[in-house]
Amino acid sequence: MSSSPAVALGLRENWRQFWLLVLVNAFVGAMVGLERTVLPLLAEAEFHLASKSVILSFVATFGVVKAITNFFAGRLGDRWGRKRVLIAGWLFAIPVPLLVIWAPSWGWVVLANVLLGINQGLAWSITVIMKIDLVGPRQRGLAMGLNEFAGYLAVALSALATGWVAQQWGLRPEPFYLGIGIAALGLGLSIGSVKETHAHVALETRTLGGDAPTVEAPGIREILTRAAWTDRALSTASHAGMVNNLNDGLAWGLFPLFFASAGLTVGQIGVLAFLYPAVWGVLQLWTGAASDRLGRKRLIAGGMLLQGGALGYIALGRGFAEWAVGAILLGVGTAMVYPTLLASIGDVAHPRWRGSAVGVYRLWRDGGYAVGALLAGAIADRFGIAWAIGAAGLLTFLAGLQVAWRMPETLPKPNA
Repeated sequence: MSSSPAVALGLRENWRQFWLLVLVNAFVGAMVGLERTVLPLLAEAEFHLASKSVILSFVATFGVVKAITNFFAGRLGDRWGRKRVLIAGWLFAIPVPLLVIWAPSWGWVVLANVLLGINQGLAWSITVIMKIDLVGPRQRGLAMGLNEFAGYLAVALSALATGWVAQQWGLRPEPFYLGIGIAALGLGLSIGSVKETHAHVALETRTLGGDAPTVEAPGIREILTRAAWTDRALSTASHAGMVNNLNDGLAWGLFPLFFASAGLTVGQIGVLAFLYPAVWGVLQLWTGAASDRLGRKRLIAGGMLLQGGALGYIALGRGFAEWAVGAILLGVGTAMVYPTLLASIGDVAHPRWRGSAVGVYRLWRDGGYAVGALLAGAIADRFGIAWAIGAAGLLTFLAGLQVAWRMPETLPKPNA
């Protein structure tokens, strides 16, 4: 049976749906940005938490839940449809700001981050997969760059906005009113305007070689094994992704406390919380597309090495200006890595099991939030926050060396 004439692959051919999904993912990112300036400060100021491990429990919980949800999101998207999973993700977002506003104890905040992890795992994963579906193989890096640009620029703007609101009116409830509107808009667009992309998957599958339905998708156990060790491309990407998000969890949970201990105001902390994801987000417009020309491996290895150096610089820094430079460098390194890793997964995985492969990769990657929170919390409680940041920098530098040594280039050759 021939495909519908309306179905075609490419960014230009699907620009309306593509840019709609970019907007939806911006709303997804803004939900995380609500917490990046305010929540660690709230833990100390209103809930009187002293242990960094306890404070970072909200990041660890978020990371575990998001990682597991990522795993199921890809599989569910392959089987039940992308749009249904996206809508389900937004339904979990609705209670998040309300729980933080009404929280009488830190346990309510942790519960809010369970729901936020589900929201992010379902909604962000599916917008990634849907964009890959729409554009086909030729512009995969550009598509991921645009997706992550929207998401992380929204994280940055949301962090900046909540920092400003908190400076003016207090740590809660006012900063979290933004989340109620964001969740409503995201859900409304997903229900009313987003279209299913399974027909695009079927079209790409047929173009790969005649009778594509005969291509057997590997079982989930095999995909997990490939992503853990046996496939050099998938496994190295998974390891690098985990270390990358270890850094992001550290930045989310400890940077505000580190800067506050040096006497910075909430407004200054909000600016620093903005700079890192803003640079990360904006530069992905270039790095994603650049990986389509230059290759994936060199950007991933270089970005991990740069992140490691930036974290060391922040750990040794003394004052707003030095930390601003460190945040910018950390954002540049992350921008080199983030969309490129996703594009490399798309390079390696066949369209019939792409959703599952992306889900497994994101299981590994977002598990880094939990690993980072546990490791950084333990080191910070024992030796101090600066030592925790420095240890993360060393791990990141070593991960960059692993990519340079072990990961093959995944970008398809022009005539392949």
